[in-house]
Amino acid sequence: MVIPDRNQSSDVMFILLGFSEYPELQVPLFLLFFTIYAVTVVGNVGMIVIIRINTKLHTPMYFFLKHLSFVDFCYSTIATPKLLENLVVEDRSISIKGCITQFSIGITCVITEMIMLAAMGYDRFVAIGYPLLYTVFMSPKRCALLVTVAYSWGITSSVVLTYSLLVLSFCETKIINNFVCEYSVFLSASCSDTHFSEIMVFIFANLIAFCTFISILISYLFIFVTIFKMHSASGRYKAFSTCASHLTAVTIFYGTIVFLYSIPNSKNSWLVVKVGSVFYIVVIPMLNPLIYSLRNNDVKETFRKIMDHKIISH
Repeated sequence: MVIPDRNQSSDVMFILLGFSEYPELQVPLFLLFFTIYAVTVVGNVGMIVIIRINTKLHTPMYFFLKHLSFVDFCYSTIATPKLLENLVVEDRSISIKGCITQFSIGITCVITEMIMLAAMGYDRFVAIGYPLLYTVFMSPKRCALLVTVAYSWGITSSVVLTYSLLVLSFCETKIINNFVCEYSVFLSASCSDTHFSEIMVFIFANLIAFCTFISILISYLFIFVTIFKMHSASGRYKAFSTCASHLTAVTIFYGTIVFLYSIPNSKNSWLVVKVGSVFYIVVIPMLNPLIYSLRNNDVKETFRKIMDHKIISH
């Protein structure tokens, strides 16, 4: 493992090209991404507020959703403002420290969200498989423990992966054909041995993604078995409806990850990678609160009351 020259690495700048190869689309893309980001902020912050003020939503599922909304807000905020800035300024550079900070917070949010989605899958399994024992299995203490585990693993993984970047050395300014600082960016820009870093990302990123996905898969396997054993059609419909929002969110989240991993590593694939990254980083944090709010009458009713109160106040 090579110990980097700190003075040399600290002077290195990355240039995030983003969508600069399409100058005629800079303004339309800025307006589009700004709108998405505004909806993301309002949707996730609004969801947190609604869950806090509506006692009907003080359930384990919405306890997890409140934290999921917080993670989505943080994840979008760490990347989207820089994307918007790069669409309106000519200087698209970012310091090595700024890039590592963006990556560190981003990976914390991604891994935390993976574990949070797995915890929500377990919650749906208990709700459908053991409804009479639901309050026992999903007690406030256990819910708090699951959320603590999610944040702890996210932070621990981020610390380890960030350290694996700090031991690398960077010798020159690198042009990055993306809008966000991903792990592959640092590996391609490094002028030192990256073997240790590659092992770390494989262990902490891929293993956690695989384990959480398998956990969700097992939860839904038991859920579907339980549902198909029900004799009542209305009971089956109610059970499916109970987990529909979470299943939709999981499908979009992991579907995008699989899509990005399946793209061949070639020059022509960079545009597809960037579009996929936009969906993963910018669009999904906007979709989650919409997915859960559109299917819940209590959320919609609370939102209407808040809006009516604001209108009356003015």
